[in-house]
Amino acid sequence: MSQQRYQDSLLYRIRHSAAHVMAQAVLEMFPEGKIAIGPPVEDGFYYDFDLPRSLTPEDLEKIEARMKEILRGNHPFIRKVVTAEEARQIFRDQPYKLELIDDLERGEMDEHGQPLAEKPEISIYQHDTFVDLCRGPHVENTSQINPDAVKLLSVAGAYWRGDEKNKMLQRIYGTAWETKEELEHYLWQKEEAKKRDHRKLGRELEIYFFDDEVGPGLPLWMPNGGVLIEELEKLAKEMEERAGYVRVRTPHITKENLYIRSGHIPLYQDSMYPPMELEGVRYYLKPMNCPMHHKIFASKLRTYRDLPLRLAEYGTCYRYEKSGELFGLMRVRSLQMNDAHIYCSEEQFEEEFMGVIAMYQEYFRIFGIEKYVMRLSLHSKAGLGKKYVDNEYLWQRTEDMVRNVLRRHNVPFVEAEDEAAFYGPKVDVQIWSAIGREFTLATNQVDFAVPARFDLKFINREGKEEVPLCIHRAPLSTHERMIGFLLEHYAGAFPPWLAPEQVRVIPITDAQNEYAEKIARRLREEHIRVQADLGSDRMNAKIRDAQRMKVPYMLIVGAKEMEAGRVSLRLRDGSQQNNLELEEFIARIRDRIARRAPEL
Repeated sequence: MSQQRYQDSLLYRIRHSAAHVMAQAVLEMFPEGKIAIGPPVEDGFYYDFDLPRSLTPEDLEKIEARMKEILRGNHPFIRKVVTAEEARQIFRDQPYKLELIDDLERGEMDEHGQPLAEKPEISIYQHDTFVDLCRGPHVENTSQINPDAVKLLSVAGAYWRGDEKNKMLQRIYGTAWETKEELEHYLWQKEEAKKRDHRKLGRELEIYFFDDEVGPGLPLWMPNGGVLIEELEKLAKEMEERAGYVRVRTPHITKENLYIRSGHIPLYQDSMYPPMELEGVRYYLKPMNCPMHHKIFASKLRTYRDLPLRLAEYGTCYRYEKSGELFGLMRVRSLQMNDAHIYCSEEQFEEEFMGVIAMYQEYFRIFGIEKYVMRLSLHSKAGLGKKYVDNEYLWQRTEDMVRNVLRRHNVPFVEAEDEAAFYGPKVDVQIWSAIGREFTLATNQVDFAVPARFDLKFINREGKEEVPLCIHRAPLSTHERMIGFLLEHYAGAFPPWLAPEQVRVIPITDAQNEYAEKIARRLREEHIRVQADLGSDRMNAKIRDAQRMKVPYMLIVGAKEMEAGRVSLRLRDGSQQNNLELEEFIARIRDRIARRAPEL
């Protein structure tokens, strides 16, 4: 659901109203408490409080119970417009509200601390005994909120207005839904998400880690993570080779002038690492590959016969994300990007753009992604010349081109204003994991501005110079974000083709160690990733360890198997097949790997 649709929905009003009901319950428990802000958020709501003591889990239970009593009380939500002085009188004992009233009077911030485009009227909402500074919207009556579909979740610290110089408040998070069944599904999903958290699984499965001496947001990939990277890059190379891409490589640093010319330094510098100066020249770590790909395009004369030209690179880029925004593999400072730039004529645009969409859809099939939507990110007029290239005509023309292509090919999409790249509109790919968590994975961008800055030209059929369109695309996102998503999507139980360790051979006793190693050598000949566990643990402990590491196949070998030259197969899901010919197993796993099949 888009942000605007959410804000217009009944669910948004339910959660906004539930936040007020929660604040009432808290103030009844702590009459001397001070209230700050309480907005709805993506999956629920929160409210910030300045209270005389820290809240406990028992407090949350009491607050939730009181909330349900209030909800059953059939209280209407009544809106009233007031003057700033009237508002100050109503909230004379609430310092955080008084600060917000000052901002509202100046037309700077709303009652939730968000910037305002214009000076608003000041309004309050009352239900039962509770009054809050609020512009709404709310439900008409507390009876519209199902008490059995409301749950308080946690308490966290939050600085007033997000500024660490201000006082630390207590933020209570809650969620509310229309039905009890929706709440129960959400709570199940939340618990399942904890188990699938890619940060937790990344450590347990020895995929990656961060180190303070290396630096925040700079992942160190362990051997298992290295396998995942290699397999994803192998997949991308195969797909791109079939689609007519050619691969290039570019340096990790470049002179400052390149990014001045591209427009990144004027418009993107806050997200770039600071420059280093050598021999009087300033160099930057590259935040993206596109300017260097433009240089490769411009390295020789191109004609219409050379187009479309599809340049692909798994290039490592560096972006200085703010410390507070770093999040596991999903938001990092070092990123290996499945990047490519397609240079084409306007007549070729539709076919090339849809070729990228088709590549997305093939990846969705391989990874079992059933739900997705394309988000067409547009510019805003207010951002022209600041956040976006200052050419309203080309913005409108290019956005219409993308919109019309998506409609003609029945690609599901939504629109989001003020989310474009600085040089053109883009299609961000929203996908949902196996448990329904939404991710922004990849992007498909149309660049109408930067090719001209680099004097990119080709000779068209009429023998005249023409500036190509450029499509920036990254269907597999970055290794970091893609692997983070896949860890959660598969709960770490990767399909056989992607699993870092595909087979573990487990001898029952030391007497079978040599036979186990012989089997492992045979599997390695077939390029199957395998380990023979020749340690001193008992067989059951070895099986548990293989299951903990989510190895798809375990080959158990005892005296009978060794004598017959066979194996007993145990799958990750616990099913078994005894007395199996090794070559029969090899044929099975090679088939699964070759097809990149999801099944064992």
